Amino acid sequence: MTTYDDLQALFLNCTLKRSPEPSNTEGLVDVSRKIMEKQGVGVDVIRAVDHDIATGVWPDMTEHGWPTDAWPAIQEKVMAADILVIAGPIWLGDNSSVTKQVIERLYGNSSVLNEHGQYAYYGRVGGCLITGNEDGVKHCAMNVLYSLQHLGYTIPPQADAGWIGAAGPGPSYLDEGSGGPENDFTNRNTTFMTWNLLHLARILKDAGGIPAYGNQRSEWDAGCRFDFENPEYR
Repeated sequence: MTTYDDLQALFLNCTLKRSPEPSNTEGLVDVSRKIMEKQGVGVDVIRAVDHDIATGVWPDMTEHGWPTDAWPAIQEKVMAADILVIAGPIWLGDNSSVTKQVIERLYGNSSVLNEHGQYAYYGRVGGCLITGNEDGVKHCAMNVLYSLQHLGYTIPPQADAGWIGAAGPGPSYLDEGSGGPENDFTNRNTTFMTWNLLHLARILKDAGGIPAYGNQRSEWDAGCRFDFENPEYR
C-alpha cells in the first residue's frame, strides 16, 4: 500500500485578510489540507499577509535596503516541502497582489542550485486553489501554474481547483447560503488535485527527484552541452 506520511506540504494562502479575519480561500484550503492530513502528510498553512514580507526579487531583501523581511523564514518552509500549493482570491479578474508578491519572492530563490547542480525547486510538485465571486479561476490558475513550472516545480494533471459565486456582488465561499462548501464540482476537483499532488510527490521522492542529466546549470556553466549541437561550441 502506498504511504505518504513522510511527505511535507505547504499551503501559502494569499488572501488580503489578516488573521483572525475569516478567509474564504482558507476554507477551500482546509478541504485539501484535511485529505493530506488523513494520509499522515505534515501540513503547514501560512497566511502571507500576516507576515512582514518585503517587496523584491532577492532571497533576503534586508540586504537590499529593507529594514525587515519575513520571507527568508518562509522560504525555509518552502524548501522543506515536497508539495507547494499557492491559494488566493480573484480581484479584478486576476490574482491578488499578495499572490503576485509571493511568486516574485519564490522567483528570488530560483537561481539557487541543489546538490545535483539543478535548480533548487526541482523534485517538488505544485498546485493552486482559487476563490472569488467573479470570473477568472482558470486565468488565475494558468498564471500560478505557469510560474511554478518555470521556477522548477513539477505540475501534475488537474493541479488546480477553485470556486466562484455568481458574477458581481454576492456571497463568498464561506458565506451562509453560498453553496460553496457543498459544491460537487469544486469538491471533486479539489480532491483530484490533492491526490494528484500526493501521487506525483510520492513518485518524485522515491525516484530521488528529476533525473540529473540535461538540466544541470552547474554542468552547462562548466561547458557540458548535453548533445546540443552548435558550431560555436566545436
